[in-house]
Amino acid sequence: MTKTAFLFAGQGAQYLGMGRDLYEHYPIVKETIDQASQVLGYDLRDLIDTDETKLNQTRYTQPAILATSVAIYRLLKEKGYLPDMVAGLSLGEYSALVASGALDFEDAVALVAKRGAYMEEAAPAGSGKMVAVLNTPVEVIEEACETASKVGVVTPANYNTPSQIVIGGEVAAVDRAVELLQEVGAKRLIPLNVSGPFHTALLEPASQQLAGALEGVSFADFTCPLVGNTEAAVMEKDRIQELLTRQVKEPVRFYESIAVMQDAGVTNFIEIGPGKVLSGFVKKIDKTAQLANVEDQASLDALLGN
Repeated sequence: MTKTAFLFAGQGAQYLGMGRDLYEHYPIVKETIDQASQVLGYDLRDLIDTDETKLNQTRYTQPAILATSVAIYRLLKEKGYLPDMVAGLSLGEYSALVASGALDFEDAVALVAKRGAYMEEAAPAGSGKMVAVLNTPVEVIEEACETASKVGVVTPANYNTPSQIVIGGEVAAVDRAVELLQEVGAKRLIPLNVSGPFHTALLEPASQQLAGALEGVSFADFTCPLVGNTEAAVMEKDRIQELLTRQVKEPVRFYESIAVMQDAGVTNFIEIGPGKVLSGFVKKIDKTAQLANVEDQASLDALLGN
């Protein structure tokens, strides 16, 4: 019995016009995007199709990716595809919560619009930076961050794959960590084009505001297990609020989350939402994993075997 996990895309995967062909062809996709527009008070489809500047601004990016991902999830469900487990990268965890039955879609849209705004305010563009460190042992990276912490905040932010770890924090401290890593022979260090040092202690103000917003949200029982980013463990209903509050300022443990799914018997992974970032990570983590992604008509047809 092969088990399938759905993985939901995170911030950074957005692109102009994402999901447009599915929106035009499938009523469930259109209904979902239109439902999000009602909650947000602006035309989300129009923003995704025409306004690249806004689409790349965190407070708009987050609801745009969430709504696109949930729309595709609902379409797959209509086609008879259901996951045995779910997970999402950072923002994608909110899409996973909707897919797992724990969070109402309209609540999720309102919540990520707030989350995006809080993150943008806590870490204005230029206030920090993030750098992907490739092919360097995790202990070496953690040690460099610890030493560079004398200069300011810098910590691992995303454990994407054992050979790709993103560090983030204040500019001077990240630069110092990069120097230290270069001294010990790290060759590939790639500055990321992100709007702020997410998943670091600099997001503490956003974390506190998010805690307030989560107070008003009610969660339901999981209908499908969700492996959370913060602890790389199956999430429990009574801890959702706490874990989402921590998630914004603590590292994303992606490769450990994949390992948890594999231990549970998952061999197939379907990435849902824009791009193929997560499929790329899973391929690096395990070459034997069966991978698919759905973001448009062509990738849907490939999955369905049309």
